[in-house]
Amino acid sequence: MRKLSLLLVGALMGSAVAFGVTDGAKYLSNPAFAASPDTYRQLMLFGDVLDRIRTDYVEQPDEDKLIEAAINGMLSSLDPHSEYMNPKSYKEMQTTTRGEFGGLGIEVTMDDAGVKVVSPIDDTPAARAGIRAGDIITALDGNSVQGQQLNDIVDKMKGPVNTDINLTIKRPGVADPIAMKITRAIIQINPVKWHLEGDVGYVKLSQFNEHAYDKMKEAIQKASAQIGPDKVKGWILDLRNDPGGLLDQAIQVANGFLDKGEIVSTRGRNADESQRFTARPGGDLTNGKPLIVLINGGSASSSEIVAGALQDHRRATIMGTRSFGKASVQTIIPIGPNGGALRLTTARYYTPSGRSIQAKGIEPDIEVLQDPPPELKGKDDTKGEASLKGHLANPLDAAAADEKTGSQAYVPPDEKDDKALAYAVDLLKGVKVNAAFPANPKSAIPN
Repeated sequence: MRKLSLLLVGALMGSAVAFGVTDGAKYLSNPAFAASPDTYRQLMLFGDVLDRIRTDYVEQPDEDKLIEAAINGMLSSLDPHSEYMNPKSYKEMQTTTRGEFGGLGIEVTMDDAGVKVVSPIDDTPAARAGIRAGDIITALDGNSVQGQQLNDIVDKMKGPVNTDINLTIKRPGVADPIAMKITRAIIQINPVKWHLEGDVGYVKLSQFNEHAYDKMKEAIQKASAQIGPDKVKGWILDLRNDPGGLLDQAIQVANGFLDKGEIVSTRGRNADESQRFTARPGGDLTNGKPLIVLINGGSASSSEIVAGALQDHRRATIMGTRSFGKASVQTIIPIGPNGGALRLTTARYYTPSGRSIQAKGIEPDIEVLQDPPPELKGKDDTKGEASLKGHLANPLDAAAADEKTGSQAYVPPDEKDDKALAYAVDLLKGVKVNAAFPANPKSAIPN
């Protein structure tokens, strides 16, 4: 049996991803975890209840669903991030972890017109077939998509590589429907977007999948080449609304701005399970250029590892609003005959200075509040880890469990209205701004 250790945000924030695979049998065979006689008596009680439901309930129950619900009930009593994943959920998590799947390469949304193509992804079957932004997908393999849920439609477009699917397209300005036969291929999810703000490089990281560090490195190299390495004023790393992901990717991303020092440590129930992860010399991709990291209430897990490490080492100025506050590690253990898995909280993580941000979040060095559009007023904030029922307490601060982050999670898609980004660009360019830096020395732009 194998175990897969993950940093997860939980169902409210999205899935996270793994940092390693090791032998997980010790969790089942270690005598220290042997059940007591009282436990066996309780298991007998569980069996009696299940048997009574099977025989006396008013309708014939689905026994598989009963067992799954019982397991999840047991796990939910521990913390918000421990759960049983059925085979479908486990497969979806693995797809997120890999950052690739068999599909067409279309970003879609649902509006009044139907399933609308936002954009075909470059160099994918959809792009090569001629799919355009604004196209409306009306049928898949001759079956109308009307009345179906968007997730179900997306699942049908995914599938094994080298298999075909027929799309019926309604295109604005074209009278007749367009029929397309497209062959599925491996679609890679690119978690990084970048652009230039004059002589400042901007890198947006949306998730920590297997490609996060490589894509970030590629973005920094391309941006630096365009500006000129000697002319770069600084860098902005945008981690807003990034729910986390692979721990090893978080370590590599942090190392992309650090040349030495600890990045993160994890501590489990037993002292021998503690681990420390440090930066490799020569890892800084920016050669020590000034750095600003943007965070908000949607920045969680691996995002907080990166922000916490860069803040503790005074390598970056952290800007925005308080982060989500999830500092626990989950372990994925494949379990059962049907391909499901157990997601169990097994450790906490700590920033290089030894602080836990569990149920507290990371406080930005410079707070910048974002005004949401009128239609999202009152819907743009997240209460953070501390608001989740049954969350783990912060082991270093008993009062932390009662805190609420109240951080704004919404970031407007129109960057001209993005206050935090505009502020960060001005600071890196040396433009005089109205708000002063806080007195804390770590808030100073590093040189």
